[in-house]
Amino acid sequence: MDTKPTPKKRRGYNAQGKLTISRLSLHEQVVNQLRQMIVSGILPTGEKIRFNELAEELQVSLTPLREALKVLAGEQLVELMPNRGARVAPITVEGTKELFEVIAGIEALAAELTATRITEEQLAGLEQLHETMRGHHERGEKEPYFELNREIHDNIVEFAGNDILQEMRAQLARRAERARFISVASGPHRIEAMQDHDELMQALRARDAEAAHRVWRRHLLSSGEETCRILKVWEAEREDAQT
Repeated sequence: MDTKPTPKKRRGYNAQGKLTISRLSLHEQVVNQLRQMIVSGILPTGEKIRFNELAEELQVSLTPLREALKVLAGEQLVELMPNRGARVAPITVEGTKELFEVIAGIEALAAELTATRITEEQLAGLEQLHETMRGHHERGEKEPYFELNREIHDNIVEFAGNDILQEMRAQLARRAERARFISVASGPHRIEAMQDHDELMQALRARDAEAAHRVWRRHLLSSGEETCRILKVWEAEREDAQT
């Protein structure tokens, strides 16, 4: 298959909740499409990658597909198996628990630093994102809610103004995205998470570093616990299906 699609556009949501687009290279398109398929569960955990079928579905040749899989392997979303192809990397309860323990510490520190360093302009932008996300939450619009939720978390880390912290968090963010999507899919957890976001905004307005650290650490640990709970249910269902 030699035909290459014209550059597609990045889909996202701005602070007003409007869809925004930007042009991506073919490589970025394939990486992003595969990542989203894995994060959202379209390609389930443990599933073997069928190269020819997937290349046909994405309308690309095998070369950009293989290159994209190498990128996702680096993010630990895909496992490359010598002479046996590739599969979607498993997501385990223990691995998820350990991942969120680390991320909770990193992002809580980011929130603490942001509380003392955020500018009025940055705070105003965050307020707008927060209220737009609330609207998506109230209307049950999961995809734009997830996108803005991720942007808020990214902004908290960026506004901390610490390059080392930002670099450490970036190394873990892709790995955590699939687990975060699982927890966001839980309706009761989204209610709790929205309350946590409300408390964080209160702490940032008050420039209360201690409160920001406390609520954001609790928020991330709770997300990890909810993801682990769901994974345990899935594991039990798989075991029942095999008996």
